[in-house]
Amino acid sequence: MLDDIQAAIPLGFFLSFMIGPVFFVLLETSAVKGFRAALTFNLGVFFADILFLILAYFSSYQLLENLSNLPGLYVFGGVILLVYGIIIFIKKPKKEKLKDIRVTKGAYLSLFVKGFLLNFINIGVLVFWLGIILVVGPSLDNDADRILIFFATMLSTYFITDIFKILLAKQLKRHLTLRRIYLVKKGLGIILIICGIVLITKGFLPKDKLNIQEGIELIREN
Repeated sequence: MLDDIQAAIPLGFFLSFMIGPVFFVLLETSAVKGFRAALTFNLGVFFADILFLILAYFSSYQLLENLSNLPGLYVFGGVILLVYGIIIFIKKPKKEKLKDIRVTKGAYLSLFVKGFLLNFINIGVLVFWLGIILVVGPSLDNDADRILIFFATMLSTYFITDIFKILLAKQLKRHLTLRRIYLVKKGLGIILIICGIVLITKGFLPKDKLNIQEGIELIREN
């Protein structure tokens, strides 16, 4: 069991630093809106990961094989990210004082939903969890208890690391001005647009370019 925990910790740390739209939105939320807002957003992301992991565990190979025949899922998620990025980029900044940028109690639910949806629409996240299940499962003898301990450790490491990221990003708030927040949001919009275009491109690539089927074959061989 100790070996399983030691193997899961580096993966959890790596997962926390995977560069994607969620990574940048989390840092922006912490820097602009504070710790609690970013933590709420991250809980939504975390919940989506848990759902993906459960789905991956109970469907694994068959779902991964089906995804290779449904590239439209990449296009769907990419379009949503693209539109969201464009909205953020062209949205005009509010004329408010920096100290007034606070999150109301009613806004925490929307932050949670935002985190959940931003992670959930990225089909690449599901593919990632499917790949981890298919690779790690056999090494854990497909033992349900060992798998539970492994992924509980991995997700805990991931979440704790994210908390430290949030705390570090929060320190930037004292250096923010309305002009800098405006530039941060512009930059975030550009990043989301790029991520959306990448996902859409994956959806239009030939199946052999998606590498999903190739990944299945590699897993079979191992």
